[in-house]
Amino acid sequence: MRAQPTPQRESPRRHLEEAAPSPPPLAPGGAERGGGAATAQARSGGGRAREAAHVRAGGSGRWRWPLVRPLGAMASILDEYEDSLHRSAAVQQSRAAVGIPHSGYVNARLEKETPIFNKQRIDFAPPEKINSLVVSSNQLCMSLGKDTLLRIDLGKPDEPNQVELGRKDEARVYKMFLDHTGSHLLIALNTSECLYLNRSVQKARTLSRWKGHLIESVGWNKFLGTETNTGPILVGTAQGQIYEAEISVSEGSLFSTNPDQYFRQVYTLEEESGPAPVCCLEIERGIEGKFFIIATTRKRLFQFVGKVPEGTEQQGFSSIFALHADHLPSFREFPASFGFSEIAFYTPKLRSNPRSFAWMMGNGVLYGNLDYSRPDSILSDERVWVYPSDIDITVNKPISIVLTQFHFLLLLPDRVKAVCTLNEQVVFQDLFLEKFGTLTRMIKDPTVQQIWIHTEKVVFRYHVQRESRDVWKMYMNMNKFDLAKEYCKDRPECLDIVLAKEAEHCFQNKRYLDSAKCYALTQNYFEEIALKFIEAKQEEALMEFLIKKLSSLKPSEKTQTTLLTTWLTELYLNWLGILEGDPSQRNLYLDTREKFRTFLSSPKNKDCLFNNRASIYELLASHGDTEHMVYFAVIMQDYERVVAHHCQHDEYDEALNVLSRHRDEKLFYKFSPVLIQHIPKKVVDAWISMGSRLDARNLIPALVNYSQSASTQQINEAIRYMEFCVYQLEETQQAIHNYLLSLYALCRPDSLLSYLEQAGTNPNRIHYDLKYALRLCAEHGHHHACVHIYKVMELYEEAVDLALQVDVDLAKSCADLPEDDEELRKKLWLKIARHVVQEEKDVKKAMACLSSCALLKIEDVLPFFPDFVTIDHFKEAICNSLEDYNKHIEELKREMEEATQSAKRIREDIQEMRNKYGSVEPQEKCAACDFPLLNRPFYLFLCGHMFHYDCLLQAVFPNLPAYKQAKLEDLQKKLAATSQPSKGHHRPKDADTASLGKGQQSREQIKADIDDIVAAECVYCGELMIRSIDKPFIDPQKYEEEMQSWL
Repeated sequence: MRAQPTPQRESPRRHLEEAAPSPPPLAPGGAERGGGAATAQARSGGGRAREAAHVRAGGSGRWRWPLVRPLGAMASILDEYEDSLHRSAAVQQSRAAVGIPHSGYVNARLEKETPIFNKQRIDFAPPEKINSLVVSSNQLCMSLGKDTLLRIDLGKPDEPNQVELGRKDEARVYKMFLDHTGSHLLIALNTSECLYLNRSVQKARTLSRWKGHLIESVGWNKFLGTETNTGPILVGTAQGQIYEAEISVSEGSLFSTNPDQYFRQVYTLEEESGPAPVCCLEIERGIEGKFFIIATTRKRLFQFVGKVPEGTEQQGFSSIFALHADHLPSFREFPASFGFSEIAFYTPKLRSNPRSFAWMMGNGVLYGNLDYSRPDSILSDERVWVYPSDIDITVNKPISIVLTQFHFLLLLPDRVKAVCTLNEQVVFQDLFLEKFGTLTRMIKDPTVQQIWIHTEKVVFRYHVQRESRDVWKMYMNMNKFDLAKEYCKDRPECLDIVLAKEAEHCFQNKRYLDSAKCYALTQNYFEEIALKFIEAKQEEALMEFLIKKLSSLKPSEKTQTTLLTTWLTELYLNWLGILEGDPSQRNLYLDTREKFRTFLSSPKNKDCLFNNRASIYELLASHGDTEHMVYFAVIMQDYERVVAHHCQHDEYDEALNVLSRHRDEKLFYKFSPVLIQHIPKKVVDAWISMGSRLDARNLIPALVNYSQSASTQQINEAIRYMEFCVYQLEETQQAIHNYLLSLYALCRPDSLLSYLEQAGTNPNRIHYDLKYALRLCAEHGHHHACVHIYKVMELYEEAVDLALQVDVDLAKSCADLPEDDEELRKKLWLKIARHVVQEEKDVKKAMACLSSCALLKIEDVLPFFPDFVTIDHFKEAICNSLEDYNKHIEELKREMEEATQSAKRIREDIQEMRNKYGSVEPQEKCAACDFPLLNRPFYLFLCGHMFHYDCLLQAVFPNLPAYKQAKLEDLQKKLAATSQPSKGHHRPKDADTASLGKGQQSREQIKADIDDIVAAECVYCGELMIRSIDKPFIDPQKYEEEMQSWL
């Protein structure tokens, strides 16, 4: 960063230049980059771009403004050699300053570092000397000779504009001033006159009100100025007066009124000897409508501060100067003077307020920052850079100054010096060749941050590139680590150095926590840093370092993560153990405990803690910290350990809360046998809240174990859950229904029968085991339930036998169940009748049985009565039975008569059909083929349709069932066989006659069988047509073929 000033010596190339003739103006291919004694300049042969062209040809008045180009072949061998020496020295010095890094970063750069201030010579050979040059907003204006003005828009360098001032007298340009927009140009003449030229016009106008004043400085209005109007501005003269003026080109035409609207004096600056020239003027606006006006003379820097009411800014700044009419404004004064002074400002962004300043005066350079919040003076952090011994204000006094973000550049007659504002060191010095002439002026374009320097015949331009590249190192050496980190945040190797230096600084100042945070961000050796805090007995700082280091590890660094996590856990537990025993450290203990819990619950540490949870459990157990063991188990979702811990300490409600909160089915199955012994109602409520997520079959062991040792009241909780599963969840598992049956049989007999009846009587839809239920009900003597189960099992005899022991009506309901088996029903009713007669000896009830079942007759019941029973008890029943027999006999007779009549009618119909015939006309045609009917054998149907035999066969055959088709084919083969003549030639005549009769009879039978199949009904009027109504007209398999035939 820092470069040694080049000693003033005579360059050997000067003798070469003096002996050689001066070269002609450079052609479009030539330009020079770098100077004679630049400490950090590099030449490049590339970059053949052109910037602008304006060529004077003879007396045509046209100028060439060629592009910026490297000098290339025009540079001498001595230039190359001397520059290479300087570059080598600079590189060696920078390497020595950096030293060997202590971090894990290696600074490997593949390209050469470009200098901060990169000079380029503009390839421009003016025909006359350059008097003045100004640039702003990429607009450059240059005064050439006596009467020529050249304007160039650097965005369009190939379109320069030349303006002739048209002065006939000896007036020359004294100074030029260009506003911040690049639109308003003021040209001060040495004859105390001033011209105005707007960017949009071609002719300069004389400002009549300004005549008689030699203009030294202009303070532009950056807040109200536009391209056509300057707004109120301030003008400083060589006599010390400050005038307020306004220039506008929108007021009428250019040929009618003057552009200057007004020109009035507002103040006069004085020094000890009287009025002094106003060297510089600057107008800035602060907060709350406050304005700051800075004005400088040769020795003094004045500040005018005042408020301009909102809405009155257009009225000017007279009110601010009026505040200081009776007393001098605040000012800084220095004793030495070299006849003038100059102030420069640095503005970080376009259309923002300047942030820093640098005032070049006789004693040195006063520089600092601008603070707009201060009431009376905006200058802050002021420092003075005293001119070194190689700057003598009587011989080579500074000419101009510009300010960048971290440097100010001084223009001397033969060189440029750059001084860093952070450490006041000269970091750059560029010596110019004598052939270029004496340096005249240096200015900066604030919009593009380019610096321009010119002599009477050469123009140079500096590009400021990455000015802040080494600022971090200076801030670091000044212990301003925040600023240092800000300026190297995109350079990790430098940031690591800054952090290491800050960490060491904090450690030396016993700020161990801050040191730990910085050390964790560096690449320094982990072991050295950890040992450093251990030796200093700073356990809290060590923990902070480990936490920060852990947060910076990558997911792939699992080993390091495991090490740091385990170590931090041990440190936290030790620290908590120490604090817990000290009542005075209660708040610190709570804070540390919260940090430890945050560490355990951190999402970033979750995977590591989970993979090493066994080790963490061991650490927690070794310290006896059951509280954090439970907390850690909850974080790891190891709820089994948490619930077991609560159960071991008889905290059953807490255990159930954990189960209910996390709703883990496996944990419910595991801990329910324990919990239901102590809090049965809450456990059942928790089961019910889980709903279908729990499999009730896995809870039956817990319920069985509980119900065997519990009271009836407690068993009701088990019944409640089973009923919930059966009625709410509609469980169909047999084990659940069987267990509910067992609970009902044991404790709720009244609910048993209702459950069985609700389950229904269809064995396929019953979910309990019928045999198990029957055995269970029989063991507990629930006969009604047994009868119901027998009915479901369709064991009606057993059901009736058991029902007769309970209730005859129940037996009667069972006897009617086998509806499809009358024999069984009769048998069941006989059992009931026998029971009534023999066991109950109730004849009336026995007679009631006869009326209840139509299958029983009096003769079926009589054998059950004893011999001593009189007929009076069932006389009526016998009479009714006889009457029924008589009715049945009469009904049979009537049915026989109806059958005889039906047979007679059928015989008559058959006889009528045999005698029925039909007539066929010769012209009749077959209904199928439409050919004459009588040509071939045919059929005639009663409906009138007539078919050839073969046509009918062809229509009927496809619609016949498969078995009939086979039978028809077989009959046709037999018919064909009987029609063939016999091959024997010498058969007896009697034998032939007998054979013929036999064959003829067989043939007729075959034809009759064929007729029964083929001519059973009309193919158009019978069922065959009805059955074929849903068949397509075209066979799907032949559809494509049929469709192609139509095309």
